[in-house]
Amino acid sequence: MFSALHNRRILLIISGGIAAYKSLDLIRRMREEGARVRCVLTAGGAQFITPLSVSALSEEQVYSDLWSLTDEQQMGHIRLSREADIVVVAPASANLIAKMANGIADDLASTVLLATNKPVFVAPAMNVMMWENAATSANIALLQKRGVKIIGPDNGSMACGETGAGRMSEPNEILSTLRSHFELPGPLKGLMALVTSGPTYEPLDPVRFLGNRSSGKQGHAIAQALHERGAETVLVTGPTVLPDIAGIKTIKVETAREMLAACEQALPVDIAICAAAVADWRPQEASLEKLKKGSTKAVLELTENPDILANLAKDSNQRPRLVIGFAAETSHVVERARQKLDRKACDWIIANEVASDKGFGENDNQVTLLRRGENNRVVESAWPLQSKDEIARRLVLEIIDYFTAA
Repeated sequence: MFSALHNRRILLIISGGIAAYKSLDLIRRMREEGARVRCVLTAGGAQFITPLSVSALSEEQVYSDLWSLTDEQQMGHIRLSREADIVVVAPASANLIAKMANGIADDLASTVLLATNKPVFVAPAMNVMMWENAATSANIALLQKRGVKIIGPDNGSMACGETGAGRMSEPNEILSTLRSHFELPGPLKGLMALVTSGPTYEPLDPVRFLGNRSSGKQGHAIAQALHERGAETVLVTGPTVLPDIAGIKTIKVETAREMLAACEQALPVDIAICAAAVADWRPQEASLEKLKKGSTKAVLELTENPDILANLAKDSNQRPRLVIGFAAETSHVVERARQKLDRKACDWIIANEVASDKGFGENDNQVTLLRRGENNRVVESAWPLQSKDEIARRLVLEIIDYFTAA
């Protein structure tokens, strides 16, 4: 599979912090995409992961000591910084960020960063109070002014027990940013894309809702793949735990009606892909107070939600040039997807089986793409079981072919 990281030379600097364990996964993923990865491991980083594990994954020597004669004979810090296409610092501790901002070069990592003339990407990782400290904010602002790209950090719980901003971004998000850096003007450049993702939650009362098990993984992967191939992408997502994707405008909603309004606000677009698992119904009326046992009848009156896919596919001046929907079914999957293709008046439908152990929440999926061919004949293409990232990239290649032939 195509990757903008193929044959790229990446120098990864790993500083101290519990997030260093993520760097091992980052190395593995970079190597899978064909990148050559050299690593500098700081003394602090070596307190959390070993040089042996870094070397085994990168298949390269690990560098750590500025004063090592062997290192300086084989690969001086100047060469180390110049022979890379980019330099990535992940995790970047508050200490190393401060050194970068102030030009301090007292170890191999900080010396390499001071000596490099290549683009630098920094993925901070630290306690929330350290991240929000005025000194760190000033250092980050100064680095950004100098052209350093900051990735993250994310919000969440931390090893110290506190919660907030400061978690190192996940390897997928870092990879997405790096791919975007190397992407040539993509084949979808100049096109606008709208993607819906995740579930919708329809409130019963202030604490309960009707929802489903959708994780948003497939929709988010499609948005990322479109962005990587040059499309200006808007992602409208229901509640998920997935991080925002760098470079993509993300609109967060909860209900189906909110999702429809956000989609209509995003028009006009060239491509609309409805991957969200939108609740078909909502309660007729949501209680303003928490419902109590025995205080109400156990009868729930429902009303239909708006059909977002059908609304986007209807004949109008703002209809996207290509409208793609998803058919999540528990049985007769392809047959019901065919019916949905006709009923919703969209151009393509992706059929997939969903159950508690299939589709929703899983990392892999098996789908069938249905689209209209000549003489309005429906053409089916069954894809093998593969990761949702692979499905997203394959779908985007089909979209590229569609617009190339148009």
